Amino acid sequence: MKTQYALTPFNTVLQENISYIIPKVKDLNEEDKPREKLIKYGPDILSVQELLAIVLGTGTKKEEVMSMTSRILKEYGEKPILSQTNPKIFQNELGIPETKACQIIACFELGRRFFKENKTGSITIRNAKQAFNYLKDMRDLPKEYLRGIYLNSRYKLIHDEVISVGTLTANIIHPREIFKPAIEHSAAAIIIAHNHPSGSPTPTKSDIEITKQIVKAGKILGIDLLDHIIIAKNKYSSIPLN
Repeated sequence: MKTQYALTPFNTVLQENISYIIPKVKDLNEEDKPREKLIKYGPDILSVQELLAIVLGTGTKKEEVMSMTSRILKEYGEKPILSQTNPKIFQNELGIPETKACQIIACFELGRRFFKENKTGSITIRNAKQAFNYLKDMRDLPKEYLRGIYLNSRYKLIHDEVISVGTLTANIIHPREIFKPAIEHSAAAIIIAHNHPSGSPTPTKSDIEITKQIVKAGKILGIDLLDHIIIAKNKYSSIPLN
């Protein structure tokens, strides 16, 4: 008597062999969790799935956040997600809560708006007046912000970064914090600016000391400090570089 064996379809066997369980965030090593990776290494190292998981924050009772983001990207595709503006369609087609759908759409809408408004390569800044016009949004800030404007050899804006928040002192602000983005973005020159919530554009003793340190560091690195601007309510002033 011959023994009969039930045959399993080849596709089923193959799927079982290559399938894997997507790990939950709580089961990952601390350094492998999306948020921790972002803090330690910056956003460039994260996958789209991990970035989306940070945006959503948590999953639902039925679906953990990493599984949810993996499914969303697989079912919808990365490019279609960028162009979708209706949360109801996301909610219905992907089976996710309305709140999650709104979070995704709001995230990409912010990206679109900032991209349109901050076309850095088209902005030229050669002097204090042009820098002030670009940095007008700093006039009403309640705290002191130190901001770096990084330019190429043709004075085109290639990067804009908030370097520190809080009262500027020579003991706290170090030139390396200012020149690190310049090196990363291959800037030829920089302009730094900070605001005075008091409304006075007059530089303090500490402002002048910091400027001297930055000028010296720039000469060593071969990166020019073009200006250090103080922004007040409707006024600005430049700190002498010599």
